[in-house]
Amino acid sequence: MVNVSVLRPVESESPMESLLVSTGVVALAEIGDKTQLLAFILAARFKRPLPIVMGILLATIVNHGLAGALGAWITTALSPSVLRWVLGLSFLAMAVWTLIPDEIEEDETKIASKLGVFGATLVTFFLAEMGDKTQIATVAMAAHYAAPLMVVIGTTLGMLIADVPAVFVGDRLANRIPMRLVHGIAAAIFAALGVATLLGAGKSLGF
Repeated sequence: MVNVSVLRPVESESPMESLLVSTGVVALAEIGDKTQLLAFILAARFKRPLPIVMGILLATIVNHGLAGALGAWITTALSPSVLRWVLGLSFLAMAVWTLIPDEIEEDETKIASKLGVFGATLVTFFLAEMGDKTQIATVAMAAHYAAPLMVVIGTTLGMLIADVPAVFVGDRLANRIPMRLVHGIAAAIFAALGVATLLGAGKSLGF
């Protein structure tokens, strides 16, 4: 029988570590992200914050839940040494991606009125988050910490921390946020995770 613990790239010192890191890095990365821009647009269009927030919450839980499950599966599909290199390089790529400004696609804001405010938010957020950097970050951190549930809770909280204020105060908040600084901090965290993971890979190979 395979020892599952051997396949885990990193054991966090406590579940709280994976929760706090996941929450913080996604909250920072989400600032100026296309899903936050979508929150601005939906809030301006519908002017009904509660169903918008509920739609964001459910869409994030489903989307990041799938991402967390994928991250957990990856830890069993790849050998420990390969997994460390994949995760390390992924975190470094995320650091670069975080520094690139997002633009929202017009099609992502065009949803049939029959869906209602909640339905429109749920569908548009789920689709906008597919393949987005926060979803990819959830996959990577779930595999990195081998604690998918805590990571999904953390990334969901991070999304809400960034997007809920956007629903209530809109562009007034966005204009006061130093986007470059916030993205720089998020990129630095991703880079630190990548370097730490790659150093672990190097040690495992005797470097």
